[in-house]
Amino acid sequence: MFEVLTTQGRARRGRFTCPHGTAETPVFMNVGTQAAIKGGLSARDLRELGCQIELSNTYHLHLRPGDGLVREMGGLHKFMDWSGPMLTDSGGFQIFSLAKLRRITEEGTAFNSHIDGRRIFMSPEDSIDIQSNLGSDIAMAFDECIGLPAPYDYVKASAERTYRWLKRCKAELEKRNAMQDAVNPGQVLFGINQGATYHDIRCDHMDAIAELDLPGYAIGGLAVGESTQEMYDTIDAVEEHMPKDKPRYLMGVGTPSNIIEGVYRGIDFFDCVMPARNGRHGHLFTWDGVINIKNEKHAHDAGPVDPACGCPVCRTYSRSYLRHLFASGEILGLRLAVAHNLFFYNDLMARIRKSLDQGTFEEFRGRYSQVLGRRI
Repeated sequence: MFEVLTTQGRARRGRFTCPHGTAETPVFMNVGTQAAIKGGLSARDLRELGCQIELSNTYHLHLRPGDGLVREMGGLHKFMDWSGPMLTDSGGFQIFSLAKLRRITEEGTAFNSHIDGRRIFMSPEDSIDIQSNLGSDIAMAFDECIGLPAPYDYVKASAERTYRWLKRCKAELEKRNAMQDAVNPGQVLFGINQGATYHDIRCDHMDAIAELDLPGYAIGGLAVGESTQEMYDTIDAVEEHMPKDKPRYLMGVGTPSNIIEGVYRGIDFFDCVMPARNGRHGHLFTWDGVINIKNEKHAHDAGPVDPACGCPVCRTYSRSYLRHLFASGEILGLRLAVAHNLFFYNDLMARIRKSLDQGTFEEFRGRYSQVLGRRI
């Protein structure tokens, strides 16, 4: 399922195989939260932009249109016309970030829907059942994501409960995969490491979940209020305790610099809403830094967003035209900006993989880690 092909320091070049295909790692997963990329992109667009793994969300799809309906339509792959690998997030982060009223017990979490306020209960088993109905290739374990800062005792108790929830998730997925009518009987479970920025809790929790011998492991609960250095220090602490032969996923992170630094620290999978969200606000990534296409200085610029980019947008349209679309409130502007940013992120990963293949990742990191985050 996962093979490490080469390493450079802690950075890893690998290959992940699942029922819907193979992904070369390190990989960025393009976020289609509600089975669609925000900005008007389709699954066909994702293929053209170099996406390897699509990510959708359990919480949102359970509320609308309902995982039962998705199952009736043949699973999420058929529903959204995506034929490649797919990961579904468990919904834990959304429950703890979107639900205004929630109550956590050993059995699970009761919360109010952010759509209509109705009271909903979700247990670890419920989360897995929903993901089984969706039919993703990778199901994420149900966990609690804690906002930072948080008291030590609460974080420790939460991590211990998340471990108990993980064992229940594992048992439920084994049961669901054994059913004759399983949408995707090859669906696998990734466990999630929690513990805020307390390194002892993080490492103890990672040691415990590693003993369950799951197909993959994620570091969750970061980029939720801590400093960038605290995030890097936490990854450094946890990485030593993560299985070397399993894929490692840093959840919800982040900027191009965060990704390069994450790869440097041994991470294989990434996801973030940033390329689509920033694109919709006119902030476009280039190999020299970030530009705001809405700025007046681009009005008379006949050049592409980035001369070093080979995306369909840069091959076809000028900065002047994209600025005009944003100034005019045309939806096409959002679509083209998101397409450019997603291509940039997928191309970033391709260049990282190439540098690992060639043994030049350290040079790549030194050249781009800081540059890609600067505002032009």
